[in-house]
Amino acid sequence: MFRLWAKIFKDNRMLQDTVICDDSADTRTHKIFRALDDVCYQFDLGKPIWLDATISEFKRHDKARFYQDNFIEQIPFDYLEIHVIEED
Repeated sequence: MFRLWAKIFKDNRMLQDTVICDDSADTRTHKIFRALDDVCYQFDLGKPIWLDATISEFKRHDKARFYQDNFIEQIPFDYLEIHVIEED
């Protein structure tokens, strides 16, 4: 079971969160991208861009924060955080 927890923060307060579960036999990378697509659909957001800093943070901690720089359109919050909480 693969689970990814996504949270939206503004002024150090969590506004929304969701957990995406994936039982498929796909690769870890595909599961992460598919889960992020599901998160963006649930939160009605455009897909964020993976910058080099975001990728390195995710590789080190299995957690990444997407700030305004990662989005093309304006976002009404400070950042979107994703965190892998369970892997196969």
